[in-house]
Amino acid sequence: MDSLKKIKKPLSGHLAEFNKVFRTSVKSNTALLDIIMQYILKTRGKQMRPIIVLYSAGLTGKISPKTYRAATLVELLHTATLVHDDVVDDSYQRRNRFSINAIWKNKVAVLAGDFLLSRGMLLAVENNDYKMLEIVSRAVKEMSEGELLQIEKARKLDIDEEVYFDIIRRKTASLLASCFAVGAASAHADEDTTTKMYKIGENLGMAFQIKDDLLDFGEGDDIGKPTGIDIKEKKMTLPLIYLLNNADKKEKRQYINIVKNHSNDKQKVNLLTDRVKQSGGIDYTINKMTEFEKEAIRLLDTFPESESRTMLKEIIRFTIDRKK
Repeated sequence: MDSLKKIKKPLSGHLAEFNKVFRTSVKSNTALLDIIMQYILKTRGKQMRPIIVLYSAGLTGKISPKTYRAATLVELLHTATLVHDDVVDDSYQRRNRFSINAIWKNKVAVLAGDFLLSRGMLLAVENNDYKMLEIVSRAVKEMSEGELLQIEKARKLDIDEEVYFDIIRRKTASLLASCFAVGAASAHADEDTTTKMYKIGENLGMAFQIKDDLLDFGEGDDIGKPTGIDIKEKKMTLPLIYLLNNADKKEKRQYINIVKNHSNDKQKVNLLTDRVKQSGGIDYTINKMTEFEKEAIRLLDTFPESESRTMLKEIIRFTIDRKK
């Protein structure tokens, strides 16, 4: 049994109930919107976020109909951000299928994303789930600010390590953190417990994004044979920041020039990734990822032993060990 199947198996009944709530939430009387929602239902991914919500509720209390709403709220708002991201990034593929904007154009995609956002908010308001709505809405705010901060800094490529961590904490870690916190809130956990759960998710989210940086430089035996997509998109990743921080002024100018002006030159991108490897940037990045992973596990271990705790550890391992 692969890791994901092992993680999902104890939740099979709960995931079926969550899926019912989610499907009901995206129904629309507007024919075009309903067609788009049906398309979204067919293109959903691993459902890792709802799984985290469910196990977080199980860790801190009991899974209930409120937990299914919490998982649906996260999934609705997350899906909305993906639809909007594809418009912002001019991306025509999502999980090896055409994106919403590729089929129905930007205007329809933006409106579909707005519909998903509003359905999430209404689901929470109609059931008086105000604490859960607050947690997830804060995550969406952080994600927007993180994206804009990255755009602002990317123009000058003046992202140091502190700014980098601030960007990924907002852009990536905030949503995973909200999954852990909203699961606890759905199980009526107290404020301190909910905050601790948020911190577990935040550390996992930081490790998740750093893992993404590493994957762009290859993985395992393939490190040094990178995809280079982040460099082509002029994204400042942690291995690259480490290289720039440890280069002399002349080398630094040369490296920044490659990112700014030659990011589509395969030979120069390969030169840059070789330099990252030689500088120790990959090892440094792996160590940073491991620090966040260990902190997430340390906080998780403050809870009593249970199936939920074991499975949340499996999710952390799955995140760190993934190959894509």
